[in-house]
Amino acid sequence: MKGLLPYTINVRGQLLNLSQPQVMGILNVTPDSFYAGSRMETEDAIRKRVRQIADEGGEMIDVGAYSSRPGAADVSSKEEMERLRRGMKIVREECPDLPVSVDTFRADVAKMCVEELGVDIINDISGGGLDKAMFPTVAKLGVPYILMHMKGTPQTMQEAPHYDDLLKEVMLYFAERIQRLRDLGQKDIILDPGYGFAKTLEHNYELLQHQEMLHVFELPLLVGVSRKSMIYKLLNCTPEEALNGTTVLNTIALQKGANILRVHDVREAKEVVRLCLNLA
Repeated sequence: MKGLLPYTINVRGQLLNLSQPQVMGILNVTPDSFYAGSRMETEDAIRKRVRQIADEGGEMIDVGAYSSRPGAADVSSKEEMERLRRGMKIVREECPDLPVSVDTFRADVAKMCVEELGVDIINDISGGGLDKAMFPTVAKLGVPYILMHMKGTPQTMQEAPHYDDLLKEVMLYFAERIQRLRDLGQKDIILDPGYGFAKTLEHNYELLQHQEMLHVFELPLLVGVSRKSMIYKLLNCTPEEALNGTTVLNTIALQKGANILRVHDVREAKEVVRLCLNLA
C-alpha cells in the first residue's frame, strides 16, 4: 500500500484516480460461474446485485456473460451478446454513472459493448490471445484495457499448466503485449496477473509472493482472487466458505501494490481497503 503510484485512467473523458485502491464488484449474467452465489440470470436478480454493489461502495462493476471457470462450456458470441444486452440495460438503469467493464475475450463483443451498450473498460482474460482482432479493436475504441495473463483456453488452461520459469514467462508475456498495444496507440492499460488461470496452486502463490515485480511496467494492477480455488483448495473448503481466505489474500495483494480488487464481496473488500489505508 505504501507509495502507490498516482495512476489514472480515462473513463468517458474523465480521469479516474487509482492512487487509492478501488473495488470492482463482479456481476455474472451466467448460469455456470464457479461460485454459485455470483450467478445472476433473472432481471430481478441482476437488478438486486447491481444495487448491492453500489450500496456497498463498489467503484466499478465488471459484467461477465461467459463463464471462464476451468472446463466451462463454450458459449457462442451471439449468446454472450444477448446476455450482456440484458444485463447492461439493468446496470445503466440502476447505476448510470458507475464505470463498467465487460469481461470478454472477443473483439466483436467488445466493440458491441462499447458502441451499443456504453461499456467503459474491456477486461480480456486471454490478453489478446483468443482473438487476434482484440488489440486493434480496443485501441480503436479508445477505452481502458485490462490485460490478463493466461495460457490456453478456459476449457484447457488447468489440464497441466507448466512453466520453466513462471516469473520470467509472466514478465515476458506482459512486456511483449504491452509493446504491441502501445504500437497500436492504446493508452490506458491495466495489468492482471491472472490468478487461477493456467496456474497450479504453487504457481498462484509464487506469483502472489512476487506480485510487486509487475510495477516495473508502471501500469495499474488489478487483482482477482475472490473465492478462487487457490483459496478453497488450500483450505479444503468450498467457494462458499472462502470469504475469510479471500480477505487475507486481498490484504496481501493491496500491500503488494494492487490498485483494483475484483471481488464478489464488495463490503468486505471495502473494509480491507479502509484498514490498509489506515496503515499506509
